[in-house]
Amino acid sequence: MAIGHEVRAYRKRLGITVSDLAGATGLSVGMLSKIENGNISPSLTTLQSLSKALGVPLTAFFRSFEEPRNAIFVKAGEGVNIERRGTRAGHQYSLLGHIDNNTSGVTVEPYLITLTTESDVFPTFQHEGMEFLYMLDGAVTYRHGDRTFEMEAGDSLFFDADAPHGPSELTKLPARYLSIISYPTKRNSNDGQ
Repeated sequence: MAIGHEVRAYRKRLGITVSDLAGATGLSVGMLSKIENGNISPSLTTLQSLSKALGVPLTAFFRSFEEPRNAIFVKAGEGVNIERRGTRAGHQYSLLGHIDNNTSGVTVEPYLITLTTESDVFPTFQHEGMEFLYMLDGAVTYRHGDRTFEMEAGDSLFFDADAPHGPSELTKLPARYLSIISYPTKRNSNDGQ
């Protein structure tokens, strides 16, 4: 199935149909369909034909087997407390996990944010990517650009993080919410990407 998935992915990247690939390899459309759907395991000769037609090395079909797939488990209360711009007494940012090398092309940073003390000045954040907030406890007025949202337990907010955003009023303390930030992974200029 994994080989079939790779064959389909490379074919789609080239923008060619199964018929086009069949013509280039001498394989039948039915055979290619079975390979792509993981219904049969292709022979080495078939893989060589596909490799040549798709313009990828034979090993490309096996890369997903070689790449490590990471998972991060964080026990309750054991997130890494970090200092973010605007962090002050009563504002705790706990990073709940982070995977450096992943194959998705996206970096995701999940935070548990706890606000326990009233503050006169609230931080304004602005960064690349998208952000998702999910209110767990308490209530805050959250601003995004020129709009504000009254957030209570169970409410969520999903937004483009390039606009200025942050809590503007702490309505009911303590307030806790999840903040999940995602943005494109920066590629190393030496990796050929």
